[in-house]
Amino acid sequence: MANRCRSGNVRTTLGVPLLREGTPIGVLLLQRSYVQAFTNKQIELAETFADQAVIAIENARLFDAEQQRTRELSESLEQQTAISKVLQVISSSPGELEPVFQAVLENATRICDAKFGILWLYDGEVFRVGAWLGVPSALADFLQRRGAFPPPNGSPLHRLLQTRDLVHSADALSEPTPAAAARYGGARSLVAVPMRKEAELIGAFIIYRQEVRPFTGKQIELVKNFAAQAVIAIENARLLNELRSSLEQQVATSEVLRVISGSATDLLHVFETIAHKSVHLCGATYGVVFRFDGEMISFVAPP
Repeated sequence: MANRCRSGNVRTTLGVPLLREGTPIGVLLLQRSYVQAFTNKQIELAETFADQAVIAIENARLFDAEQQRTRELSESLEQQTAISKVLQVISSSPGELEPVFQAVLENATRICDAKFGILWLYDGEVFRVGAWLGVPSALADFLQRRGAFPPPNGSPLHRLLQTRDLVHSADALSEPTPAAAARYGGARSLVAVPMRKEAELIGAFIIYRQEVRPFTGKQIELVKNFAAQAVIAIENARLLNELRSSLEQQVATSEVLRVISGSATDLLHVFETIAHKSVHLCGATYGVVFRFDGEMISFVAPP
């Protein structure tokens, strides 16, 4: 105060605290360059202004808080809408994975403000691209040339494979072993989420930014949700394909039995039907039926 008085020629000072529910949040400071005490009315007036300042501060705080709640509500609604859209795609595309993967990538990159995304599938030995969105052309060309691959040591996919856990890199380009996404796609900040069916790793879901800007906790949780939806779609497709295969097998068996019952003496027709159904259901190129009479093997039915 002594320095202020000397530099500003201050002689008389009045300080009124700004109180919100008894807690000081500021001060209203009035000063005179001459010696003259403030009157009681002037002090009361200053206290009134101090109260008004507190009201203004509180209004601004409440307004900011309301705006924050509005933003959070809007973000939450947008996230729920995005998740709902993916679920709609899953329900409307039973057994079809490509539309689901694209919907997952599209919504995740948009909501999390990422530049591009890749969904990787893992077969227990190598990773291959399941789908991508917005991938830079140089990176897309490299990935197509490389094909399926075991991830190089130290890369985000390798760390995810080793830990079976999320990998969040603030700057992929500055890591000891920059991945292809950083070298060819300009990726900087990234988040990689494992796609697991129970304890089994079946893939990874990665979104990338081309600037150093780590993802927030909320964005990471959202990416986890999208990865879980991709797993649901994969499992649904597997179950549906198994059901279709089982039904197809039952129909084929029924058809063979019908041919047997309707062609008791026409063995050639029975054998031809068996060969045809076997080729179709087993994904073979051709098939033949042979008979063995105890001594000789003879060809009895073409594919």
